[in-house]
Amino acid sequence: MKNRSIAPMAVPAGVVGVVLLLVVPLPAALLDVLIVVNITGSLVVLLTSMYVRRPLDFSVFPSLILVLTLFRLGLNVASTRLVLRDGFAGQVIDAFGHFVVGGSLVIGLVIFLILVVIQFVVITNGAGRVAEVGARFTLDAMPGKQMAIDADLNSGLIDEDTARQRRADVAAEADFYGAMDGGSKFVKGDAIAGIVITVINLIGGFVIGMVQMGMSPAEALERFSLLTIGDGLVTQIPALLLSVATGIVVTRSTAEGDMGTAAAKQLTQSRTALMIAGAGAIVLALIPGMPKVPFILVGAVLIVASQRIKAAERKAEQDAADGTTATAVAAPGPDSPEQLIEQMRVHVLEVLLAPDLVSLVGDGPDGDLLGRVRALRRKVAMDLGIVVPPVRTRDSVDLPPSTYAVRVAGVEVGRGEAPAGRVLALGDDLAALPGTPVLEPVFGLAGKWVPAELRHAAEMSGATVVDRVSVLITHLGALVTQNAARLMTREDVRVLTDGVKRVNPSVVEELVPGLLSLGEVQRVLQGLLAEEVPIRDLGRIYEALALRARTSTDPEGLVEAARTALGPALAAPHVQEGVLRVLTLDPLLEQSLLEGLRPGEGGTQLVVDPNRVESVLGQLRDAVAHAEASGRSVVLVCAPAVRPALRRLVALGLPRLPVLSYAEVTGAGVQVETTGVVRGGQAIAA
Repeated sequence: MKNRSIAPMAVPAGVVGVVLLLVVPLPAALLDVLIVVNITGSLVVLLTSMYVRRPLDFSVFPSLILVLTLFRLGLNVASTRLVLRDGFAGQVIDAFGHFVVGGSLVIGLVIFLILVVIQFVVITNGAGRVAEVGARFTLDAMPGKQMAIDADLNSGLIDEDTARQRRADVAAEADFYGAMDGGSKFVKGDAIAGIVITVINLIGGFVIGMVQMGMSPAEALERFSLLTIGDGLVTQIPALLLSVATGIVVTRSTAEGDMGTAAAKQLTQSRTALMIAGAGAIVLALIPGMPKVPFILVGAVLIVASQRIKAAERKAEQDAADGTTATAVAAPGPDSPEQLIEQMRVHVLEVLLAPDLVSLVGDGPDGDLLGRVRALRRKVAMDLGIVVPPVRTRDSVDLPPSTYAVRVAGVEVGRGEAPAGRVLALGDDLAALPGTPVLEPVFGLAGKWVPAELRHAAEMSGATVVDRVSVLITHLGALVTQNAARLMTREDVRVLTDGVKRVNPSVVEELVPGLLSLGEVQRVLQGLLAEEVPIRDLGRIYEALALRARTSTDPEGLVEAARTALGPALAAPHVQEGVLRVLTLDPLLEQSLLEGLRPGEGGTQLVVDPNRVESVLGQLRDAVAHAEASGRSVVLVCAPAVRPALRRLVALGLPRLPVLSYAEVTGAGVQVETTGVVRGGQAIAA
């Protein structure tokens, strides 16, 4: 059987064996083998604890403490049974009782008590206290560590896999120190159990020797006391090794490398300390009655070591000086172009928070901003088909209290308020609620920031209550959607194109770079995103562009070709109950608009009388307001040739009104219902 097949069965089988130790008598020879395994296993654990780089590398240690402690107690029971029954418990215990302590009961008791004091009073108590404090501080530091990981993830310093691994390490570290806090109690309990078992063996052996074996008090005391002391030493030495291992693990810091390497490096970092210690040892040798050779020998070793450190430091300084001279010209100074370029770098997307809003990225009921930002990035990717760049979140003392601001490419595109300790209540009847009236930043709804304690009262009054993180995220999502075209970079286009190439290589090879460059493709995708058209179906978009680019590479024509290919997807969001409600243009008005088309640098433009433009926009506002009052959405449809120019004109007064062409609507395959006709005429007076 392979080792990897044996390993999962080793610990369960060992635990079952320990249980058998408690009830099944063992022969002395087998007990000798198990005692050797106990001592050797404890030594392996101690040495392993010295060579781990960090406590988490030995994460099984708390469970191992429990198993080894149970194993040692099982051996105690088995050896006690043999000592009291046969007066002999194997050669290992006999050797410890006679050879190790010289056959002296007093020496054995003293050594045993010293070991117990060292383990119980010094090492176990100290390790338990360190584990308890370590667990407390680790749990207290978890929110800050999680926030730092989220901040690094959102700023792009690490990827999702690295962030996931760091979060797992933080959670594992907290679990480890919590388990060590409990594991140290096992070691402490084992020390107490060793004392109790030794006392029981002394009394029980003395009584059995006199009553059952007919020994004299002196013979019974000598025989059973030595066996008891040997048994105690056999079990206390592995327990002491395990206690030391516990102390080493819980006191390890973040030093790189194993304990020996770190200790040697740090103890020899000060030449002066070694020099003074060596001189002090030589001075102590001059005291009358002191042994001269040991002090002089140790002092000489320390002085020689300090001189070697001095030579190593001189060589390191020379090497550093040579390296500095060689790289002085290459190293950028504080005013070098490289440093200035780094300082001038503009972040694509930023969220600035007033100092009193920093708690939004902390730990608490409102501290999930970074997590919500990640969710928003995924949502935008699924909705629009673009990968939003990492959002840089930082505080700004220039902002008024309770204010946040969103920047795109270093330019502020929106700001809002999120007062601490308050929630936003939205509704028509808010007069009874305390707070300052405000307008919701995305939809312009009337609302009030009310104290969080009145949340339930606001909900009972019929208001919709939104927490401040949701307000900020909703606002950020709307701003990202509105500025998606500005967020689409050339590198994003290349990444998206490579993704299409993996699943549809023929269309990409035909389009880029044979017909269009990446820059021209970027301009088309930006044109689609400017009208909030999703670009998830890039394969279909590229197919339409490949067909259109054979006849013309005019950006406006390319955008319209892509829109026509996506026709059903453009109309689908506005379909309600299977019906697409549209506003149409009067044929005479549409004909006049076609006649007023003029080519321009940014696309076709409409040359129309300003009064007629105001009249058309007024009629559209009335029609849209009427539809929204009845809970319906409408779109404006027109001829494909006039759509781009009309869209730019309508966006001046009604930026949220979609403008579709007849080709896009008819290709959607849904029922179309005309709810109004826009006619040319004089502007309607307000």
